[in-house]
Amino acid sequence: MHKDEKEKVVAELTERLQASQSLLVADYRGLTMSAIDDLRGELLKHGARFSVVKNTLTRRAAEAAGADALLALLEGPTAIAFLEAEGDPVAAAKALSDAARTTRILAIRGGVLEGRPISAGEVEDLAKLPPTDILRGQVLGAITAPLTTIVGLFAAPLQNLIGLIDARIEQLGGSPDAEPPAEEGPAVPEADAEAAAPEPEAEAETAEPEAEAPAAQETTDTEEPESEE
Repeated sequence: MHKDEKEKVVAELTERLQASQSLLVADYRGLTMSAIDDLRGELLKHGARFSVVKNTLTRRAAEAAGADALLALLEGPTAIAFLEAEGDPVAAAKALSDAARTTRILAIRGGVLEGRPISAGEVEDLAKLPPTDILRGQVLGAITAPLTTIVGLFAAPLQNLIGLIDARIEQLGGSPDAEPPAEEGPAVPEADAEAAAPEPEAEAETAEPEAEAPAAQETTDTEEPESEE
């Protein structure tokens, strides 16, 4: 490969690395061209471009793009699945995992997920997750469930308050739908009310008669003698 061609390849790889926040790396040694083409077609369905690369050129591109996490994975024959912006990393990981299991030749080395390096085991774990659409629904459910609970917590005291008010109305002999009682006339001032009130009747003479005075002291049996004429 001429120098100009190498520079062109490095420029293309650099552009791909800058555009791809996620990528998966595998060792393709021993795979036939037919198997590589089948895997490439399957990955395209999930928004990933599968390319066989030269390590020397890819290292230069990784250094130029600031993708240092990729450097440790460039050992031996290397193929990279570059995920596009709308690519599905879960489906791409599953496609690589299935190919590794069926061919018994392809070996997953690891990758970079949203700028963070991941190991081969983490790629396998990623492949076991539900599809992205289902994951989004689960995350949305986890977010909205607490909001529903909070709304219920606010609504419950209000319902309890309305129930207490209705119970009080029924206790007073009315009903929640009954019309309010007619307004009473204007209140009479306290001073006028006392003036208008009837005077209390004279108390009945029920007092017990006073105890009679003690009888006059009786005269003694001896009377004074009449004076002699």
